[in-house]
Amino acid sequence: MAGTARHDREMAMNAKKKLQQCTDPIEKLRLQCLSRGSAGIKGLGRVFRTMDDDRNRTLDFKEFAKGLNDYGVLLEKEDIEAAFKHFDKDASGTIDYDEFLTTLRPPMSSARKEVITQAFRKLDKTGDGVITVEDLRGVYNCKHHPKYQNGEMTEEQVFRTFLDNFDSPYDKDGIVTMEEFLNYYAGVSASIDTDVYFIIMMQNAWKL
Repeated sequence: MAGTARHDREMAMNAKKKLQQCTDPIEKLRLQCLSRGSAGIKGLGRVFRTMDDDRNRTLDFKEFAKGLNDYGVLLEKEDIEAAFKHFDKDASGTIDYDEFLTTLRPPMSSARKEVITQAFRKLDKTGDGVITVEDLRGVYNCKHHPKYQNGEMTEEQVFRTFLDNFDSPYDKDGIVTMEEFLNYYAGVSASIDTDVYFIIMMQNAWKL
């Protein structure tokens, strides 16, 4: 599986270290999410999605602050206010949380984005812009999966478990979009210092 547990642990430790010196509210928020591993930003997205009762994909300040609190993000009130203001560009009193999560994603070089895109295209066998179980049948061999070998899981269940790694945790629908794939690898990327190493890791993982 690309995006190893070791990278996750390294990233979490680095994020915790950096947090001690960090003063920028957005960076503090990003580091607190990353200190939970590569799914940390997606996890915050799940909390926001749950709070968005009317499904309009926006949050007001009270919901934003409560969401951070429910997720266990420890920020001073002034940092939360500063972060909210940063995202509430039109001063409407609400923020679009999809945009918020995209901005929170650790920045990546175009070389890294390119190799992630290549991996996505390889997995998207049908070329319809999403990865599904049907796509995986052509590119992912589950015969070596221990739970498949011992009869605990069917081929379909192995594929779904695999897709769940990348799928948005708040909306596991068995369909992985490019955005979800990028979000996942932005987390992995944050733990890897050099582009060269990240690209080699992706090439090896996906046989690009």
